[in-house]
Amino acid sequence: MLIVREGEPLPPLERSVVTVGVFDGVHRGHQQLIAEARSIAGSVAGPVIAVVFDPHPNAVGRHAGAMAKLLLSDLGQRLEWLDAAGVDMTYLLRWDEARSLESRPELVRSVLVDPLYAAAYVSGEDHHLGHRTPVDAALMAQLGAEHGIKVSGLPMLRTSAGDVVSSDLIRDLVAAGDVVTAADLLTRPFELRGVVEHGDHRGRDLGFPTANIAVAADIALPRLGIYAGWYVRPDGSEHPAAINVGRRPTFYAEGGPLLIEPHLLDFAGDLYGEHARVRFVHRLRDEVRFDGVDALIAQMHADVDATRRLLLN
Repeated sequence: MLIVREGEPLPPLERSVVTVGVFDGVHRGHQQLIAEARSIAGSVAGPVIAVVFDPHPNAVGRHAGAMAKLLLSDLGQRLEWLDAAGVDMTYLLRWDEARSLESRPELVRSVLVDPLYAAAYVSGEDHHLGHRTPVDAALMAQLGAEHGIKVSGLPMLRTSAGDVVSSDLIRDLVAAGDVVTAADLLTRPFELRGVVEHGDHRGRDLGFPTANIAVAADIALPRLGIYAGWYVRPDGSEHPAAINVGRRPTFYAEGGPLLIEPHLLDFAGDLYGEHARVRFVHRLRDEVRFDGVDALIAQMHADVDATRRLLLN
C-alpha cells in the first residue's frame, strides 16, 4: 500500500474510489466500507484510497483537550490494517485549525476532487468530515453530482444486539474489560504497542518476571485486571502471556503507577528496549490487594495455569 502525506507528490491519477475517516481500529464497519470501495474500483478503473485525518480532528482547535478521545490504535497500526483490508493508497490529510474551519463543499473540492480525482465516494450513514460535522446524504449527493462523483452511503453495520459497530462502542468494551466482544468487532484481538522499559523488577523477585510496556498516553487501555494474551516480539514470534494491567495494590496502599506488564510463559531472555505488541484475548480477573506476598504468588501461579489452558489447550 502506498502512503502519501498531504503536500507530498501523488502518483499519476485519473480516477479513484475514496473513503474518508479516522479509521480508529479499522473495525468491521470500516472493513465493510473498504470492501464496498473495492467492489466499485473495478468499474472505475482506479485505486481505492483511504483518506485518514492526521491528527484526529478531536485533538485540534477548540475541541482539543477535554473532548479528545483516547484511541484504539496508533497511526502505524491503522496503516497496517488498512493495507490488509484492501486499500491501495492511504492519503494522510493534515488536520489543523484552518482546515477545521473550511466549509464542507470546500473540503470536498480540496480533498476529493483536486488531489484525488474521485470518481466514487463510499461512506457510512453517519459520516463526518472533521469534528462532529455531518455530511448528510442529500448534501453529499448534491456535491457528488456537481463534481461527477458517484456517492455510495452504506447502512451502519450493527451488532446482534442492534448497536452500531463503531470505535466508540469498541472503546467502551475495552474500558469494561470485554476484550472478547471487542476482538469480534475488530476481527482481531485488541492490541497495545510500546517499548519495554526497566521497572522495579518486583515481578522477577516474585519468580514471575514481566516486561514493563510503555504505551502512548493517547491510547485506550483495558480495564484494570489480569488477562490472558499474546506478546509478539519484533521478529513476529508469539509468546503466551499472563498480562497485568494495574497499579499493584498489594505493594502500594494508595495505588502505584499504572503499568502494562505481560509475563511470558516459559520464556527466558532480555526484552528491554524492544518494540512489543501485546494482544488481549481473555480477561481472567480483577486486580485485587492480597494480604501478603505468599497469597499473591499463589494467585499468580493460578493465573499462569489459566492462561496456559485458555491459549495452549
